[in-house]
Formats: sequence, C-alpha cells, structure tokens
Amino acid sequence: MSEAPVISRTTEPAYASPTDVAAHGPYTIRRDPADARPLYRFTGRITADGSSGFPAEPGRYHLYSGWFCPWAQRVLLQRALRGLEDVISLSYVDNTRDARGWAFRETYGPDPVNGFTLLRDAYEATEPGFDGHVSVPTLWDRETRQVVSNDFVSLGIDLATQFGQWSTGADTYPEHLRAEIAELDGWIGPAVNHGTHRAARDEAVRATLLAAFARLDARLADADYLVGGQLTEADVRLWVSLVRYRGRAGDLATLPPLSDYPRLWAYARALYQLPAFRATTDFSTFSEPAAVLAGWDAAPTG
Repeated sequence: MSEAPVISRTTEPAYASPTDVAAHGPYTIRRDPADARPLYRFTGRITADGSSGFPAEPGRYHLYSGWFCPWAQRVLLQRALRGLEDVISLSYVDNTRDARGWAFRETYGPDPVNGFTLLRDAYEATEPGFDGHVSVPTLWDRETRQVVSNDFVSLGIDLATQFGQWSTGADTYPEHLRAEIAELDGWIGPAVNHGTHRAARDEAVRATLLAAFARLDARLADADYLVGGQLTEADVRLWVSLVRYRGRAGDLATLPPLSDYPRLWAYARALYQLPAFRATTDFSTFSEPAAVLAGWDAAPTG
C-alpha cells in the first residue's frame, strides 16, 4: 500500500489591519506624572563580555526599525558603518499608526522573527500589561525572547562599541573623542535634533535652530567632520536631522534652505554619498516631494 502524498502547506504572513484612526483613535503617550520610569523604558545594554546579561553575539539580536524615524536611523547608521548587517538582523514597521502603535503591514513585510502583527506585541511579551511608549528602534533578543532596549542613544553606542569582534568598519565612537561628542550633543541635540520639526511654528525655536546652523557652518570651514577629523557618532546624530530639515511643504515659506549654509550643505551632501547614509534613507517616508531640496545626489566639490 502506497503512502499518502505529503501536502506542503505554507503559513501566510501575519499582518495588522490597515491604520484606522477613526476606529482605534490616534496614538498617544499617556504618562502619569508620578511614574518615574523613563519614556524609553527598556534600557538593557549589550556588552562584549556579556556582563550585562546580553552578550554581543552574531545572529542573536533583531532590530525593529522605521524608515521615517531619525532616532531609528541613527542606530541603523551605526549598524551599517560598523559593518554589522550580517550580525544583527533588521525589519521595518509600517509608516503610519493609530492607537495600536506601529504595525507590520504589506508595505515592508511581516515580522520575520516572531510573526507579531503589532510592535506592541513584543513589548507585551517582555512586560505583560505594558502601558508605555512603543517606539522604534527596538532591539529584540531571540534567545531570551524579550525586548532588550528601545533607548536609541545607548543602543547606538552599543552597536558602535560592543561588536568589535565582528565589525568590518571604522571606529565611530573612539574613546578619546567621546567627551567632545557629548559636548556637541549638549547643544546640537536641543537646537537641531529637537528643533527641526518645531522651527516652522515657533519663532524662538527657529532662531535657536538657525543660530546653530550658522555655528555649524563656521565649524565646518576647515573640517570634513565635526570632531577629530573622522566620521563619528556626532556626525550620525546631526545628519539624521539635517536630511529631514524642511520636510513639509509648509516649512518652505518660513525656513531658509539648508543651501543657505554652504559648508553645512556640502557636509550633508558629502555624507549622503557614503553607502551607509544612502542605504538607510528614504526621503518619501519623511518628506513631501516638493520639500526635498534638490542636489542631494550631487557630490560637493572643493
């Protein structure tokens, strides 16, 4: 008697239903003033020696990211600049959200690690009843099946410093430049990183932002990079905001183009010529077509 034929069945990918603010409401971050927990609640650290409980290992970690997000792009740039694409896997959430938070939809494919339909599912698996902010980037640990971190600052630093055994890229966070990187972040962070999306609607923020642009333009008069004559975390942090500057058509009437600051504009374009910056950038996910300054593809001269 012959055996019955084996029927191959493939599991259909799981996707969230379309974004529907009318049905689910808008996404909001509800914080109790008495709750001392940080906004980015998961702050685990990756360490080369494993002392944190999360050792640096190839294939163990997965990044959930979003093309639209400057904070996520900072981490992806470190992943690319350090040559860790084959060490830490990556997938993207959809570009829109409702009250359910970021979701996996057909645009960028399903969650390849857990089959979750919502990024919130990863947070719930880590902290049942999770009631905080669901954000990208999020680093997931396949071995312990939990979120390690959604703290984009420390996560970027860990990728820059703890995977040296597998890195094929240059050191982007050298110890002798860390104090200067931190000093720069002390004023670039508030003025630029947190100012680019508010400047068009707030005169004081706009003045602070443009003063920072002038200061940066002068700093780059005789330097290709912000610190130490080399590409570092300081450049990564600044660039993700420069590329998103004036991203809405409504900004054009109130904010000068980046090209008004010729050295800063040349610096931004020079970085965009590097494969890591180009590969992690999709203008369509954060800028209206009319607002994208022409010339990003043109390498600066001189």
